[in-house]
Amino acid sequence: MKRLNILLIALIAMVAASCDSFLNRQEDEQMTFEKIWQQRSYTQQAFNNCMGYLPADANILTNNGYTYLAATDEATVFNETAGFNVIIRGSLGTNTLPHGSFASWYEGIRDCTVFLQNVYTCSDPNATKTDLDRWYWGVRFTRAYLYYLLMREWGPIFLLGDELIDFTLPTSEYARERNTWDECMDYVVSEMTICAENTPDTWDSSYMGMPTRGAALAVIARLKLYAARDLFNGNSMYKGVRNEDGTALFPTEKDPMRWVEAAQANLAVIQTGTYSLYKDEEHPENAYLNYSGIFKEAWNSELIFCSGGYRSNNTFMSNTSPMSLLKGGYNGGGQFAPTQQQVDAYAMATGRYPITGYESDGTPKVDVASGYPAPSSEFKVTSVTNPYLVALGESTTNANSSSPLMYKDREPRFYVNVYWPGSYFKCAREGDAATFAIGGSGRGTVYPRSGYMVNKYYDHSRNYYQNGSSNSITFPTFRLAEIYLNYIEAVLECEKAGVSGQGVDHEYAMQLWAELRERSGMKPITSAYPEANTPAALIDLVRRERRVELAHEGHRYFDTRTWMIAEQTDKGPMYGLNVVNVKAGSSSSVPADGWARYAYEERTFKNNYYLLPFPQWEVNRNSKLQQNFGW
Repeated sequence: MKRLNILLIALIAMVAASCDSFLNRQEDEQMTFEKIWQQRSYTQQAFNNCMGYLPADANILTNNGYTYLAATDEATVFNETAGFNVIIRGSLGTNTLPHGSFASWYEGIRDCTVFLQNVYTCSDPNATKTDLDRWYWGVRFTRAYLYYLLMREWGPIFLLGDELIDFTLPTSEYARERNTWDECMDYVVSEMTICAENTPDTWDSSYMGMPTRGAALAVIARLKLYAARDLFNGNSMYKGVRNEDGTALFPTEKDPMRWVEAAQANLAVIQTGTYSLYKDEEHPENAYLNYSGIFKEAWNSELIFCSGGYRSNNTFMSNTSPMSLLKGGYNGGGQFAPTQQQVDAYAMATGRYPITGYESDGTPKVDVASGYPAPSSEFKVTSVTNPYLVALGESTTNANSSSPLMYKDREPRFYVNVYWPGSYFKCAREGDAATFAIGGSGRGTVYPRSGYMVNKYYDHSRNYYQNGSSNSITFPTFRLAEIYLNYIEAVLECEKAGVSGQGVDHEYAMQLWAELRERSGMKPITSAYPEANTPAALIDLVRRERRVELAHEGHRYFDTRTWMIAEQTDKGPMYGLNVVNVKAGSSSSVPADGWARYAYEERTFKNNYYLLPFPQWEVNRNSKLQQNFGW
């Protein structure tokens, strides 16, 4: 069974990608460089080393991964030392980066190049041509993927191709100029294209998690979407970032045809026919199980690529459950939480998004047609049934709670994604309600500062505190729903710009959008918003759809930056419930004064934060480096 396979890619992710990597051994060590290519097991170990540079995206709830959650308006993480704090507190700089991936990713690129130049010299007859081909194309994908990762955080970077830098040379010999954005795009797209041509649609069970044709095409699709958005498409703020000879590193003029390319690239993934939107096998009409199953059912039909492969769900379980349920010595406490802004983002059962904006004091502006209560009544306590609990087989008694109108009659993805205090938290056949106010059962030294918890990654069929373990998770680095949303956005942007091309099909885009919403139990967007009859109006709505569908999967960080809206969304007060300075009346009930919007944090975002600065050590050794804007 697929679930029971100890897949190779999971082992790959455990290989430490360090400065003393397997391929960097010295000649006086027991393993010589030549010996690596003389025995199949050693060559495979070198392959494992290279594949280990692929980030394990299921580790998004670790210090590096937190950056892509807590440095946006969708989440908050109770961790005072994690790297994201340099962004939200305004101390980001060349010596204070949120993570150290720049060096490790370039190290990975070098190790991959060494492997690619030597793998076919393996002289062990037990290493078959099939083995060598599989390893070669897996590593070639990895090298191109590392460039993609660098580009989305630093923009134009240094392309090395098949060059191996001689680290014995003086520092002055390292000096080189950055390649342009278009050169970087062309390189990664060409590499991923040839990888797609030489990798299968699926792998056998022993290689589950290896990059496939669809994975290579999905990298192209996402990268071309980013390239069409404002940050990388004629952004005036970056026009002055040029090499010494005056070459502009970023495109200086907006090119609407990039949206055509983005639409075509995403359509190519869809047209592989390999993937389908996940629906529960036994209850395909159940919107709650359909959405939650994406993150519970390993290697399901919607998953295109899961970087890092199969991972234990324990980290997710411990960080997304209240303290009251963590017994038997297990630590956690729900430090990973949605902001009130993210809670507000979900649609109502009508299919309309209720909050259209905010007053200066944080009071929401409400779309009355959505069915959301007036701001003066949103915290009025009433009887609220959580339909996700019902779908999980919980009793009506437990599914009901005395909760604010804010949580009543919301869309299915809301109930799968959001745990609100005072409601029942299902934990196999046991459970309880929790509150995060002072003295509450969910309050510990670590707690969700917004007063909510992210719910979508908790496997409610398991009793975490009793079992101490859980099913593993195949975290969706790329999944089909994202590709649908990419394509829809690109098609609408083409219409807005007045350009078109083969594969840019409005009717098909609307069909995909309707399928996506139908999976989550909602009417088509055109039925919910009959007045949305312009490309601009629909673009706003697809951005809202994306925020909800892909919540807490690491997309929002790059969306707010490539759309160049982070100065509005990721800056200023972050709101939650008032759990910071109120005391719980009981261990599980929310105090009356806790039901209020409360600014628990003030964040910073500066206009030079859209891309990271190159680290100071790189600036010091590379006299030709042109730093990013504002650094």
